[in-house]
Formats: sequence, C-alpha cells, structure tokens
Amino acid sequence: MSFSRPLRRSVSLSQARTLRLVVLGQGAVGKTALTVRFITKRFIGDYDPTLEMIYRHTAVIDGEMVHFEILDTAGQEEDSLQIEEKIKWGDGFAVVYSVTDRCSFDEVMRLCFLINHIHSSPKRSGGSDQPPVVIVGNKKDLQFDRMVSCEDGENLSKALKHPFYEISTRDSYEETVVVFNTLYNELMRQGHFSPGSFKRRAVSKLMEKIPKMHANSTLNSGGRSLSFNSFRDYIPE
Repeated sequence: MSFSRPLRRSVSLSQARTLRLVVLGQGAVGKTALTVRFITKRFIGDYDPTLEMIYRHTAVIDGEMVHFEILDTAGQEEDSLQIEEKIKWGDGFAVVYSVTDRCSFDEVMRLCFLINHIHSSPKRSGGSDQPPVVIVGNKKDLQFDRMVSCEDGENLSKALKHPFYEISTRDSYEETVVVFNTLYNELMRQGHFSPGSFKRRAVSKLMEKIPKMHANSTLNSGGRSLSFNSFRDYIPE
C-alpha cells in the first residue's frame, strides 16, 4: 500500500471512501497512543484512559482519497448495549493487548468473539467474510515487564484466524502503519466500505455523543508527512 499525491482542496471529499475502524482492548494497553501515532507520527505516552474519541483523518492512498474514522474506545467496563453499538459502527477492528498484562491478552478472545457474533450478517459480502480484525500485541519494548510471549500471540492468531502483529507504538511509527494498512487492504479485498463522507454518515445517538477530532496528514509514497492541518481547511465551500 502506498501513499501518494498531496491532498488538494479541489478534490471532492464527498466522493471519497469512508473507512470506520474501532480500536478495542482493556484500559492502558496503548490504544490511544497507537491511533495518534498512526495519524500524526508522534508518540504521546500519557492519556486519560476514561476518554473516548473518534479521530477523523483523510489521506490519499494509491491515488485514491480515503476518509478514516477511528474510534478509540476507553477500555473501561461498560454494558453490553454500549459495546454492541460500537462494534456495529465499525467496518474493521484492531484488538489491542499489552505484552506486560496477561489479563489484557485474555480479553482478546472475548472481544473477537463479540465482533464476529455481532457482524454475522448474510448481507456482508454474500455472507462469506467476517469483518477484518487485527490482533495487536503492544509495548514489546518493555521486555523486562513482559508477561505474554510472542508465541502466545501467534498461537492465538492461528486459533482465531486473524492477523497478528507484535509492535512498539513508542519505538516504531512504521509498525503502527502496518496495523491500519492491513485493515485497509482487507476491506478493499472485501469491497466493504461505509458510503459517504464524514458529514453524511448516519450514526446512533450513543455514537453521536462521542467527541470527534478532525485531522489530516497527507503522506507521500515514502510515508513522510507533508502536512498536518485542521480538517476544516479541506472542506469545500
């Protein structure tokens, strides 16, 4: 997957594909750090673990404009209706655990089961494809605190039949990009994108309450950031 052609004001945002991704996992596993690293290339280690945010990000990928809407979930205990609404909202999912937290690893199987159960619909690509899920083992840089081996992650990946990446959000921007590239490529293969632009998306009342942050990072084929601007700069008048 390559990033190309700078984003121009003359390009119609309403014609772009919209990709909804949900980042799931227990609290303090690095979900927000992963999302912000992907969008801005910056690593920020301290966040309020109780906050949720939908990050809106537009990029030109393989010559085509794509809207990313990335829901960064809080990872706190919530009722079944709330988690179901968030999973229904998503097209693809990154399920994150920390290699320093065995409980967060054990939570991955439950979350993957919920995703597959909630999205079990014959309308999705003829009923043959489940939504793409990537399992992410984060914080591999904390080797002395490790409680989950890479082999554990690989075995879970094989059992659940989902791609697996062990990464360090702190040390590597490129590793975070691989996670989101994998979801993008699988959704392209399935031909399953949410239609319409940011402004035209229908959402539930629960999802409307989640704060949104607008940001653009236009990247070249080498992945280098050319600009980071307020999203409103690119909304056609």
